[in-house]
Order: sequence, then structure tokens, then C-alpha cells
Amino acid sequence: MIHPVLADLQANISGITRPMVAQTMLEAFQGGVAGYYRENDLQIPIVLRANDINRNDVASAQNLQIWSPIAQRMIPLRQVVSGFETAFEDEIINRRNRKRTMIVYADPKEGLATALFSRVRPKVEALELPRGYELAWGGEYEDSGDAQAALAKTIPTFVVAMILVTIVLFNSLRQPLIIWLCVPLAIIGVTVGLLSTGQPFGFMALLGFLSLMGMLIKNAIVLIDQINIETAEGKELLPAILDSGTSRLRPVAMAALTTALGMIPLLLDAFFASMAITIIGGLVFATILTMVVVPVFYAIFYKA
Repeated sequence: MIHPVLADLQANISGITRPMVAQTMLEAFQGGVAGYYRENDLQIPIVLRANDINRNDVASAQNLQIWSPIAQRMIPLRQVVSGFETAFEDEIINRRNRKRTMIVYADPKEGLATALFSRVRPKVEALELPRGYELAWGGEYEDSGDAQAALAKTIPTFVVAMILVTIVLFNSLRQPLIIWLCVPLAIIGVTVGLLSTGQPFGFMALLGFLSLMGMLIKNAIVLIDQINIETAEGKELLPAILDSGTSRLRPVAMAALTTALGMIPLLLDAFFASMAITIIGGLVFATILTMVVVPVFYAIFYKA
């Protein structure tokens, strides 16, 4: 940074102040806004500054012309400045949460940012930071965390609403409990699918899991409703459970298969791949386990 040293006596005689000197140098090297030009709905600033030859030559600062209110004319800047000092300053200071911050940007040349992040994160976090320094991750990782935190605030409300709907639907507590005990089974398929493909459990995967919950609840409702129909017709409980599982196997399996096939085109998309894998893996595994676990739970709860 070049700092002009103002000669106070000469400056006072000419009626020149420090802000006037600063403004003169700013307009000469960086430029000052003289007005605005309107083009449709845009305001384009008109910048007034010296030509490139003078702006690239620091020595030309002594020859800058500054307006003297006392003399009522332009005078050279060297008449009111005794010299120039050179000092090092941080021209741009980045702050984050009111703390000085050094930001490092990185984009992968190929592949996904999540894959690069998984490789770089352990090495960066293994570095020993000096006292007073701390490390924080931004970019896609931070955006995904913020989105998941915002989503986590509303998820409990809708889960409670879904539980109340199933309770009202069956007018009991045991049957909704059987349905919701089957939901965690989807985690098995989701885990296998994501680990086998190397996809992270990010925001899109979380959305896929929420969608998967509704599909699994639907399958369990279809099976339990068929059991209730069979028992209402006077059939014994255990034969009703077996016959319901047999009769509902095809529609439930076909619904799960068509949904999984509909997700296949999304596997080629980098943004929706994790969501598609979550739905496909969780739905296929959970459907198979649901057709086994729901009848077993029903028989245990009702002591068939």
C-alpha cells in the first residue's frame, strides 16, 4: 500500500485535507463514479480515472492534480505531500461469523465433490492447527448439513401425524405398532445399497428414505387390512394370516418392483443417484422382509 505523507503546513495554506488527497488518488488509480448510464433496467456506472500508462506508474502519483479551494485552481499533489510511504496491508480481510477467515476453494476435475471430500477430509483434519485456529467445512457439505437440520425440525411433526392416521385408520394401537416396527427394516436395504455403490447418505438420500417410509407403511397396511378382512369373514387367525400373506404377495411385490424400475433412470444422474439407490435398495429388501415380519408380528401380538 502507498500512503501519502501530508505536509500539514502547505496543505493548510492550500485548503487541502487528507480526505481530499485520498479521493484524488482513488480517482486516479482505481477510478471514481462520475455518473450512471441506463440501459433498459440496468444502471451501468461511468468510471472516471487516468489512462493505463499513468495508473501503472506509481511515480506518477506526485504529478496528480488536486483542486485547491484557496487558490481556486488545480495544483500538483507534490506541493502538499512531503513523500510516500510503502507498507504491507491485507487489502481484503475475509470474515465468517465475525472471525477472520482464510477460505480454501477446491473443485474436482472429475467425479463428484462428495468423493473428493471423503478423500481429503481425513488428511486435512489430521493437520495440527496453531493455538487460536479452528477448521470448518463449507461448500456442499455445509449446505447438505443445513438442509438436513432444517428438515429435521419438521420431520417429527409429520411422523406423529402419520402415526395418528394409522391409529385412526385401524382404531387400535397394536396394528399401527406392527406397521411401524417394520419401517426400520428398510435401513438394511438402504445400507447395503449405499455401501455397494459408494454413495453417501446425504440430503437426497434422506429425502429418498422419507419417501420409502410411506411406501413401506402402505405395504404393511395392505397386508394387515387383508388379515382383518379374512378374520371378519370368520376364518381362524392363523389361517387368515397365511392366506392374506399369500394373496397380497403378488400386488405388494408388483408395486415394489414397478417403483424400483422407475428409479433406474435416476441412477445415471449424479444428483439423484443416492436417492434412487436408497429407494430401490430399501424397498426391495423391506418388501421381502415385510411379507415375513408383519405376519410374524401379527401372530405374536394377537397370540395366534
